[in-house]
Amino acid sequence: MAAPAQEHTTKKGKQRRWLGQHPLRAVLRITATLGSVWLVGTALTTLWPKADRVAPTLPSVDDPSSLAPFPSQPVTVLVVGVDANGINDSLNRAAPQGPANADSLMLIRVQPETPLQILQVPTELGVNLPGTASMQPLARSYREGGVALTADVVADVVGLQEGEPSRYVVMPRRALRTLVNGLGDLDVRLNQTLNHTDQRQNYSVNLQAGRQTLNAAQAEQLARFRPDPLKDHERRLRQQWLVRAIHDQMHQPNAILVLPGLVNDLSSQVESDMNSQEWLSLAAAALSSKQPPVISTLPLAPRAGEQPLRQLKAGTPFPLWPPKN
Repeated sequence: MAAPAQEHTTKKGKQRRWLGQHPLRAVLRITATLGSVWLVGTALTTLWPKADRVAPTLPSVDDPSSLAPFPSQPVTVLVVGVDANGINDSLNRAAPQGPANADSLMLIRVQPETPLQILQVPTELGVNLPGTASMQPLARSYREGGVALTADVVADVVGLQEGEPSRYVVMPRRALRTLVNGLGDLDVRLNQTLNHTDQRQNYSVNLQAGRQTLNAAQAEQLARFRPDPLKDHERRLRQQWLVRAIHDQMHQPNAILVLPGLVNDLSSQVESDMNSQEWLSLAAAALSSKQPPVISTLPLAPRAGEQPLRQLKAGTPFPLWPPKN
């Protein structure tokens, strides 16, 4: 599968390597990345000032910084939603069956007083992975090399600056349910009825069109629903509804009070290189802006027939994200 033409810059050359022009160099890059210390953590501790030990016991909805100090600069977080129920499950509960795949990939850029910037990265994007002879979907990178490989591939495809993403979180399905349970039911408006049963995965969806209030199990249904494997773009749209609903719920008056306990509950259910204070710092920064998140998607070339893999639209300016101010 041919890569998008990126002829004139070094970063564009990096993108071609991931899309198949020089797989040997890609494998060498991966090997070096996996052998290094993940994200040079000591250099990143300056992102978060130390918490004020005499701060009020209860955070105030009128002052998000009372929850935790804001990060001192923008932070880009890679969120990997995997198709397993728990982070340590040896097998997923999805198709194809086996170890967990990346079911959803997002980059979230958090900056105080600024709307969240979110990029949805297509999991069906075709890339070269080590040990494979042909192009593979980006979703498989987590199965093959964990979050380190996924982060490296995403960074090259998108054209992130050196050292980004600076943090990551891997969320299994149980963690999504815990998040919704902790924040409260979500309000969404569905443009169609979603009804589907998958006996192979022991999974069903039954959501009605119109305004709905979703509990944790229903939120998982909305995030997972994809009856046609060639319509990942439609699932990403539904996941946008879910992201916006979670954002709205976080801005409810009492939500800030439950966040410390919710972060504590989530810490044992996710894989992340963030501690609880860093989680709360990002939450505080997100709450400091009342504006809705700005959600972007990568531009994809039209699918060739029934080919499940996708490629980037040729000629797209590089880097692909974040948008320039």
